[in-house]
Amino acid sequence: WKLCLIFFFMAVESSFIPFPSEVVMIPAGFLASRGELGFASTPILAAVVAVLLGTAGSLAGAYFNYYLARGLGEPFLRKYGKWFFLKNEVLDRASEIFNRYGAETTFVCRLVPVVRQVISVPAGVAKMPILPFSFFTGLGAGIWSAILAASGYLLGMSSSKMGYAELVHKGKDAVSANLIWIILGAVMLAAGYMAICRLIMKGKKCC
Repeated sequence: WKLCLIFFFMAVESSFIPFPSEVVMIPAGFLASRGELGFASTPILAAVVAVLLGTAGSLAGAYFNYYLARGLGEPFLRKYGKWFFLKNEVLDRASEIFNRYGAETTFVCRLVPVVRQVISVPAGVAKMPILPFSFFTGLGAGIWSAILAASGYLLGMSSSKMGYAELVHKGKDAVSANLIWIILGAVMLAAGYMAICRLIMKGKKCC
C-alpha cells in the first residue's frame, strides 16, 4: 500500500492541487533504504520502484492537466481556474514560457518551482503531440523523483543502524544543539525559494 500511496500523491502533486513532492519521494527513499518499502533484501530495487511509481504518478497528474486544458480550452480555465487552484498569473507565465521556448519546456519546467505543475496546461491548449509531451514530462519528472528519493535513501543509509526511537531522540538533540543554525538555514531557504519564484514570474524581463 505504501507503493500505491507514492503513485497517488505524486499524481496529486502533478495536477492542479498544491502538494509538495518532497514529502512523498524523500520519505520513500528513506523507507526503501531501511527495507520498509518492500523488497527488503534489495533496498536499491525498492528505491528504483519508488522512483518509477513517482514518475508514473507525475505523468498521470500531468495527463489530467493536459487533457483538461486540451478539452476545455484556455478561456474556460481562465474563467474557472480558481476552482482548480490555478491562478491566471501563473497560467500567463506558463503559457509565455511554453510559447516562447516550445515543447522542451515540459521537461525543463518539471524541475522548476511555480510552473512545474501548470506547464502541462499550455501544452494541452496548444495540442502538443502526446508522444513528445509524455517523453519530456516523464524525463523531467523522473529526474526530479530520483533526486528526491536519492536524498531520502542516503539519509536512511546514514541512520540504518538506529531504531526509530533512537532516531527521534538523536534528532531532537541535534535540533536543540543547532536550533539557531536550523532557523537561519530555513529562513535562507525560504528567502531563496521566494526569490526564485519572483524571478520566474517576472516574465519577459528575466528571459
